[in-house]
Order: sequence, then C-alpha cells, then structure tokens
Amino acid sequence: MSIKIPKTQKVAIVASSGEDIQVKNDHPVKSQADLAPGECLVKLHCTGVCHTDLHAALGDWPLDAKTPLIGGHEGVGDIVAIGSHTSASPVKVGDRVGIKWLADSCLHCEQCRKGREQNCLDAKLSGFTVDGTFSEYVVSYVHHVTPIPEGLDSKEAASILCAGLTVYRALKYSQTNPGDWVVLPGAGGGLGHLAVQYAKYMGLRVIAVDSGEEKKKLCLDLGADHWIDFKECKDIVDSVTAATDGLGAHSVVITTPGSGYQEAVGYLRKGGTIMAVGLPGKATLDASIFFTVFKSISILGSYVGNRQDAIESLAIAACGGVKCHFSVKKLGDIQEVYKEFQKGTVAGRVVIDMAL
Repeated sequence: MSIKIPKTQKVAIVASSGEDIQVKNDHPVKSQADLAPGECLVKLHCTGVCHTDLHAALGDWPLDAKTPLIGGHEGVGDIVAIGSHTSASPVKVGDRVGIKWLADSCLHCEQCRKGREQNCLDAKLSGFTVDGTFSEYVVSYVHHVTPIPEGLDSKEAASILCAGLTVYRALKYSQTNPGDWVVLPGAGGGLGHLAVQYAKYMGLRVIAVDSGEEKKKLCLDLGADHWIDFKECKDIVDSVTAATDGLGAHSVVITTPGSGYQEAVGYLRKGGTIMAVGLPGKATLDASIFFTVFKSISILGSYVGNRQDAIESLAIAACGGVKCHFSVKKLGDIQEVYKEFQKGTVAGRVVIDMAL
C-alpha cells in the first residue's frame, strides 16, 4: 500500500523554553526511506492539548524538554508508512492509532517487564523528548502506538490517550472497591471530568471538588454523588467527612498541581489512599507524618499509564462508559488555549482538528 507523503507540513513549534508557540507551514516531513526500523509515520486527524504541553513550552519542570519542540501527546491518525526492516510489527499501514505521552520504551528492562514502561530509563516522551502531535504528521513507534477501537470517534479518543489513561490508571490502583468513596479535586477540569466517569464506571461513589456553576453542572451531570465548591466551602475536611457518614473517603485522586495533600490526610478514613497524579514543577508534598502513620494512609505516585492501561481506558470509552467533553480548535489557536490554561478557565478538554 503506497501513500503519497508530502515533503513539508504545518506544525506548532516552540523555538526555545519560555517562548510563545509559533505555527509554521514549511516544517519537513520524514519520508518512508528515512524512517528507522520500528518507526512509523502517522498522518494525524486531531490531537488533544494538555497542561503538560504548557509546562513543556514554559520549561518550568525539573526535567528539560528538547528544543526546538513540537509539543502534543494526544494524537489520533492513520499510519501512512513504516520503517524498512521493522520486525514483528503489531500494526500496519492504514491502521488508525493513537500517540500517547509515552512514545517508546525498551520493553526489556525491569521497569518494562513489571508493566511500568513509563518508568523505563530509555523512555521517549511525545512532545517532550521527541517531537509530538502538534503537527500534520508525526513519527512514532510501532510497538507503542495504540490501536483505536472501531466506532470511537477520533476526537473522542484523543483526550483518552493522556487525560483518560492517566486517571484510569490512578483509579485502577487506588485500592478501592465498588461502593467506596473517592474524592476528586479539580473534578470539572480536563482530567477531573474523565475521572468522575471512570470512577462511576468502576462503581465508586464520587465527591467532586472544584468551583463555579459550569463545573458543578458538568460534574453532577456526569454522575458525581456530592459536590463541594472549594471557594465557598469553609472546611473541606468537615464537608468530606460529613458526606461519608463521618468516616471519611477511601481514596483521593489529586490531579490538581501541588495542593490538597494536608487536607486529604484529614478527610481520608483509616487505611485510605492518596493517589498523586498532578505534576507541578516545584511544589512539595505537605502532609502530616503523624496522621499519615496513625491512620495507615498510603501515598502512591501514579504516572500516566502503560500500553495495557491505554487499551483498557479506550475500550471503556468505546463502549460508552466514558465520554470526553471537549471544545474543538484549530492548530493556530494553541497559544490562546495556553492562556486559558493559565487562567484555569477551561472546562473539559481541548482538541485540535488538523483539517481546520
């Protein structure tokens, strides 16, 4: 199957850390002959935009992104070429696939063998250490792209590849059972609104924490059992405890950057679990050591997800268990989207349509 591949493409690129993102129309496209074994070229239909992309552009993490950088790690498109001499490829030209934050890993080290491919020392990260999905074409890797289930719209799938995958894995390992209470700070945001749905799919009872009427309506419409507006609530610990028969919640998934740990130890019941998900650049974890020990609290870091987590999170979306709420933008709107992220005014997710 031969597909005509152009020599240049439109991309959104950051020349160096801290600079504004710029759209260029003449960025080169890698040809099939130039693809290494194991690489594939994907023509993108769309890509999600994530807070992580903003951090990469600003350079405010303790890890350095490559520059110049094409960001993005929630892409969906069709494979149009595969590198020569690629062996045992699980995908073929014409397949619709997703590109995640974890672009590639060795698959042979201890971390990979234990299902923590995202912690591989040789991991490649889309839109951070390798160019990502803010482009018409992207180079990815046949053993890590994720097949998109039939019937799942590409724009619906895009945000599942990071936001959905990330909260799904956190909930999966949150040491909860059906009927348990989970607190979701930032429940009306991009990760949070998906976490509400995955939690309900898993049979959990959800306490949504966020602010504003729009986010309140979104969370309650998605099935949250209880709403707390953190700007109006005088004592979140008391409010969570009261909503959970005075015993406290079983778990909390903290997707908001760097806050809420001290409160979480207060409102979790004994044996509860804190799932740390949000990635602030410099914040530290502030929680009572005494009550963490006294209440037998577990604090677990949960970093994106592996290949199996991606397949599972997409399968739930494909069967209707989760629906991403998103607005559609064009590639040239990314700088404005970043400004909205910084203001905290984005409800749900943002997806870039490459056809616009």
